[in-house]
Amino acid sequence: MAEIRTRFAPSPTGHLHIGGARTALFNYLYARRKGGRFLLRIEDTDRRRSEQRYVDAILESMEWLCLYYDEGPFFQSRRGDYYREIVEKLFAAGHCYYCFCSPEELDAKREAAQKQGRKALYDRSCRASARKPQAGESPVVRFRSPVEGLTAVDDLVRGRVVFDNKELDDLILLRSDGTPTFHLVVVADDLDMGITHILRGEDHLSNTPKQIQIYRALDAVPPRYGHMPLIVGADRARLSKRHGATSVQAYREQGFLPEAVLNYLARLGWSHGDQEIFSREQLCELFDISEVGKAAAAFDMEKFAWVNFQHLKQSDPKDLARQVTPFLEQRGCSVCDQQYLSAVVALLRERAHTLVELAEAAEFFVVEELEYDAKAVAKFLEEESLEKIRELAAALEGLDRWSHDDIEAAFHRILDKHGLKLGKLAQPVRVALSGGTVSPGIFEVCEVLGRARTISRLRQCCEQLESGTLKLRS
Repeated sequence: MAEIRTRFAPSPTGHLHIGGARTALFNYLYARRKGGRFLLRIEDTDRRRSEQRYVDAILESMEWLCLYYDEGPFFQSRRGDYYREIVEKLFAAGHCYYCFCSPEELDAKREAAQKQGRKALYDRSCRASARKPQAGESPVVRFRSPVEGLTAVDDLVRGRVVFDNKELDDLILLRSDGTPTFHLVVVADDLDMGITHILRGEDHLSNTPKQIQIYRALDAVPPRYGHMPLIVGADRARLSKRHGATSVQAYREQGFLPEAVLNYLARLGWSHGDQEIFSREQLCELFDISEVGKAAAAFDMEKFAWVNFQHLKQSDPKDLARQVTPFLEQRGCSVCDQQYLSAVVALLRERAHTLVELAEAAEFFVVEELEYDAKAVAKFLEEESLEKIRELAAALEGLDRWSHDDIEAAFHRILDKHGLKLGKLAQPVRVALSGGTVSPGIFEVCEVLGRARTISRLRQCCEQLESGTLKLRS
């Protein structure tokens, strides 16, 4: 059996967005499942709109998602001579011709067709001419599309789709300035790179018969195509920023995990029973193009966040500590002790939906100097509470072991002595240790903070409050 070869071919005219990332993922997964190869090709023939910063952004996003390609990246802008060779072959076989119609003439013909209710196809007025360009002329080169018969696409997702050839246009292959067009370069490259399977959005389905015809004109076998359902918003309208959809880079900055992004993208159009959460390895093992549906896939930001939450909960604390570090640094926290941070995120990872939220929750564990919520201080840190906090600090300092159970026992000795319920001590201590009223269980917080930090913060809070030097935030 021939080797399976898939590709992802983005245009560097913007950042990598959700739709493009899903296309890359499905081609990657198909190649991995079949033991084939996955290629990356940068389609940068649009000189006016292509920018190096977008090339860099696409490559960075692919690396962050760990969508590693086996070959490439290839750049179409560097392959001009090859495309001209392909056009010469088509000319030699009688499959293309020069078109001398001016843009103004083409606009007039298009308007006339629209007024008459006809499809705005080129009227092929130059098709029968054998005329070649003279000095000073810059015609376009058009493909001589078949005008009779049918072109069928045996689609891996949608089944057999048939197109009437008389409804297809004589495509422009080379513009008047000699630059190649999309249909020429994509066929030429896929042929040269041995691409066997192309998975792409259903908005490309109408392009497929045109490209199949070019393959046949070159006496080549077309690849197999699979056209995936479009991604829409909850209102079933085409996906846009107002639905929460944005670039892969933006989701990275919002604190989404790469494996969660891949998991959610995979479920946009593909399913495997009722399973919702997949690891990268499971996706590579289980992905089957036959399980991609035909119906449009709805993008749901809440579901996306939920998937990220599930991956956060399952993440290895050491790896999670590494990933959350840049977000803590953005908040002005300098984190050197990754082992300590691993313990922190292990405690907090089920309380956050994103790395941004995780960094916010972890901040009080790693800051050098706490800021205290003014309302929390006024409500919980009155003089009577400070006395109990001092007693607790002394009791904690005398512990032989620093463990959850021993910390809890020290709390209860103070509570029993004064006849108090846990909340009367736990909440003032929580404010003293975290600066606010929200945290995980107080015994767990003390255990993770460690003996030295816990005792130091308790005593420092009391001292600063009495001296009027406590740093407050409104």
